[in-house]
This record gives sequence, structure tokens and C-alpha cells, in this order.
Amino acid sequence: MISQYSVLIVDAVKELSAQKLRTFLTLLGMIFGVGAVIAMLNIGEGAEREALKLIDSMGVNNIIVNAKDYDGGELVEIREESLGLNLGDVEAALVTLPFVEGYSASKDINIHDLYSDYAKSSASALGVTTSYFKNGNLRVDVGRILSAEDNKSLSQVAVLGADAAKELFPELSNDTQDIIGKFIKLNHVWLKVIGILRAPEGSKNEFQGVKIGGDRYTIFIPLNTSTKKFARGLLASELDSIKLNISTKTNPMVAAEAIDSLIKLRHGGLDDYELIIPAALLEQQKQTQQIFNIVMACVAGISLLVGGIGIMNIMLANVMERTKEIGLLRAVGATQNDIRRQFIAESFTISVLGGVLGIFFGLVLSEIIGFYSGWAVSWSMPAIFLSMGICMIVGVGFGVFPAVKASKLNPIDALHSD
Repeated sequence: MISQYSVLIVDAVKELSAQKLRTFLTLLGMIFGVGAVIAMLNIGEGAEREALKLIDSMGVNNIIVNAKDYDGGELVEIREESLGLNLGDVEAALVTLPFVEGYSASKDINIHDLYSDYAKSSASALGVTTSYFKNGNLRVDVGRILSAEDNKSLSQVAVLGADAAKELFPELSNDTQDIIGKFIKLNHVWLKVIGILRAPEGSKNEFQGVKIGGDRYTIFIPLNTSTKKFARGLLASELDSIKLNISTKTNPMVAAEAIDSLIKLRHGGLDDYELIIPAALLEQQKQTQQIFNIVMACVAGISLLVGGIGIMNIMLANVMERTKEIGLLRAVGATQNDIRRQFIAESFTISVLGGVLGIFFGLVLSEIIGFYSGWAVSWSMPAIFLSMGICMIVGVGFGVFPAVKASKLNPIDALHSD
């Protein structure tokens, strides 16, 4: 049986090779159609995976509370009712809300001077709790992260983001271990470098319009050190951001409502903060991706329909040109099934060839688009196999009518045709 099909495929290739230009033009329809679909799906897959990484950096089971920025006059009025975000808000949440299992907090540091013995830098700086690194899925490359003792003793130590380390120590960037123990000066305070973070994958610092970090280019110091040894505005809030860890058994939306009510009560009913719910952002991303997939499916359907029509066109032309050949085959004993199988084999062969070339074209196209646009690209193997399977179905489906028409030709009329 296998040898019979292999003979049919070999004969199909010979017949298609006899009309190279016509076959090539038919292949183009399949190549461009499949290639465009593969490229778009690869870009979509890359965007989805990068979005999941960004969501993971925020933590799906976290609720983020960020302080809002206000102008001077408005800030004075707000401070009459609210102290802004502070550790008291965290303590209240831990005591009164049983689903809050932990937290991390951060405070932005106003920088006017940042340098090492090797170079200056314009990196940002944060005072953070020790749990900040775990909550943000930040991993140390060399050295160590901040400890509870560092925070308690107001230690003048720092952990550097990967890009910040390269900028501050350009001559040592090839061997980051040598940076450990060096000193940097942040404003008027000298800090000892105790760790360098591993560079996270991806390059985006924003998701669904929400800024989520920029940890590559940040200096991290103990929170207590930042609040005690660095100046901040008289009306500035104690914290700029809080990340509350929510129990996995609790609905994040329900938890967010409870947290909002608690903080609003403590802030005199003012909305001087904003809540970010990573789980809601993830759901929004999934809905967007679903719409994108539906659109891509429609594009794929239209592209393959056009390609299928091209296959049917060339097969009908082949039937007309090979009428005498069909009549001769029938005269020497070929059955209608033999004729049908031969023509279906030809349409199947051209669709598979077009699909393979289309997949290769799509992979190359997606890499080119990703290179010049900076978009994330990720190969989607299910999409490739699905495209190949649909190509086979299209080849067989659109080859049936020409094959049936060829098999039903009257042998005598076919032999006498011009």
C-alpha cells in the first residue's frame, strides 16, 4: 500500500514538473498565505509569552497599591486628610484581612548624583523591603540580596540591576564578581555593592499601560536606609508602592475590593492611591489574545481558500490538457478510482509542497519582522502542525472535483478529443 502511494506521489511530481511556471504560480498562493499566517501567529505567540513573563514579575496572586502624584497645592489639601501610603496601611491589612499573607514595599529615591570610581550613571534607585526581590521574581546573579539585618541596622549596601552595574562599572562588566565589594555614591551616601541581579528576559517595562519596573536599570537599598538617610519631601508619602500577597484560595477581585475599602478608610475616604490587579490584567490579555486568534483564523481561512482555488484551477487545466491521456489510460484498463487517485495525489502534492515552503517563508518573515520592529517572536509548533494539516486537507478537498471530473470522462470521447 505504501509503495502504491509513493508511486502516485512520484508520478504527481513528474506531471507538475512538466508545467513548471503554472505550478510555481499556484505554489505562490499557498506560500504567501501560509507564510503570512505563520508569521502573524509567531508574533502573537511571542507577545503572549512576553505578557505572561511581565505578569509573572508582578505576581498573579498579588495586589499592587501605588501612591498617586499630586502638585504642591493639591498635595497640601490631601495631606490634611491622609498621610499617604505608609507601613501602617500594610500592618492594618495584615491584621484585619486574613487572606493577606505577606507584602513588599518600596520608596523612590530622588537622585541628584550617582557614580562609582569608574563612571557616572543615571539609573534610578529604590528603597525596598527584603521581600521585594521574591515578590518581583528577581534573582541574584552574583553576591546576595538585601537581608532583614541590612534593613534593621540601616546598612549602607546596595544591589544593582544588570544594566546599572554595567554602566557604573564598565571596565568590570565582563566579570561581575569583581564588582562585589566595590562602592558607589548615591547623593551624599556611599553604598557597598553586595549583589547584582540577573538580567530578566524581555525588554518591556510596561504592560497594558501599567509600568511594572525597569529592574535592569535600578539600584536597590534597604527601605529603612532610604527613609532615614535620604531626604524626601515634607509632604511625600512614606511609601510609593505596596505589593500585598493574596492567598491562592481568594478571588483577587474580591480581595482588591476589601483592600480598597480598608485603605480608603485609613486615608480619610480619599483616592490618593491606585490599585493594580495583575490577575485582571492577565484576563484582559487573554481576551485580547483570543480576539487576535480569531482574526488570524479568519485570515488563515481566506488565505487557504484562495490557495485552494488556485489548486483547483491548475487541476482543472490539467484535466483539459490531458484528456487524451486519460482516455488512453482508461482504454488500457485503468479504473475510475485509479484516475481519481492520480489527480488527488497531484493536488495533495502541490498543497504539501506549498505548505512546507510557506512555513519556511513564515518563519523567516517573522524573524525579519521581529528584528526590525523589536517585537518578541516565538515559534508556535502547534500552529505549524495545524497549518500543515490544513494544507493537506485543502489539497485533497479542492482536488476532489477535478479528480472526479477526470474519472467520469468517457474513454472513447476522450481519445477522439482534440
